[in-house]
Amino acid sequence: MGVSNALTVAVLAGGRSSEHEVSLSSGASVRDGLIASHHQVLWVEVGRDGVWRRDGERLQMSPGDGLLGADVVFPVLHGPFGEDGTVQGMLETLDVAYVGAGVAASAVCLDKVLFKDLMSAAGQVPQVDYVGVHLDGWRREPDLLLAEIARLGLPAFVKPARLGSSLGIVKVTAAELMASALEGAFVHDPQVIVEALASGIEVECGVLGRTDSERHAGGAQAIPSEPGEISFAHEFYDFEAKYLPGGMELRVPARISAAARERVRELAVEVFARAGCEGLARVDFFVDGDRVVVNELNTMPGFTPTSVYPKLMVASRISYPELVDRLCRLALERHERLRASAW
Repeated sequence: MGVSNALTVAVLAGGRSSEHEVSLSSGASVRDGLIASHHQVLWVEVGRDGVWRRDGERLQMSPGDGLLGADVVFPVLHGPFGEDGTVQGMLETLDVAYVGAGVAASAVCLDKVLFKDLMSAAGQVPQVDYVGVHLDGWRREPDLLLAEIARLGLPAFVKPARLGSSLGIVKVTAAELMASALEGAFVHDPQVIVEALASGIEVECGVLGRTDSERHAGGAQAIPSEPGEISFAHEFYDFEAKYLPGGMELRVPARISAAARERVRELAVEVFARAGCEGLARVDFFVDGDRVVVNELNTMPGFTPTSVYPKLMVASRISYPELVDRLCRLALERHERLRASAW
């Protein structure tokens, strides 16, 4: 890429959520990839206190003024206060292009219950069976909710609904342990999801948006990666398995049938579009023979050295520098489209 095509990119990393350190690692990798693509990078760290800082100094921002003169912002933020539409709304107010899903899609997809409810409304998206439990309802009618959860069978998985990176997951193997598992999850989030055990292997598929010229030529709004199979040393795919060295192994291509491969790729793009996503996403599945069910979608998957999304893209012949460059270009195109159609 020539220097004339270089962009100034503000990388946002850190954040208020419990995924602060993961975000810093992801952000550092994105920064390195952008530099390799000959872009200028402005590092903006969001502290655990929520303050945005550049070189240790608090940033002062005003609506409509952009961010540090950057052409585009790459918000490598995971979890609440970053991947849930809050930061995306702020960037919209600043009137600056940014990578990834917009406000609504970010909010919907981070909330596992809301996302699954939306996919259920679509009627054609096969999913892992689930029950959403809110703290208020749990306090009012615990016995009713436990009876509803019981239909999922055991073991079942209890998760905070709006955390990422597999944080706070508990595998429940006995009915008498369900209440305590729910109470533990409520410490993290008043909205909790309980999911049935899904048969088969875990398969993940990356999705990458297509440029305006590609879309005008026809076809889907995004392209799927080669699916990858997740295997791990732990009992299930928890935080340690996801982020610690040796915690998991990614096999690309996944050891699934040709029919299942095509179904995974088809569903990944369909779910991406139904949720209103932009730029990128990683969609997680369970595959048992030719049966494929959707588990969840991540609008800003990890970009750390051990993260699955960039590995899937590299396996699909899109290098890391090319990936982050393309995401910035997609962000600029979307920003121009929105400006052109401003109401």
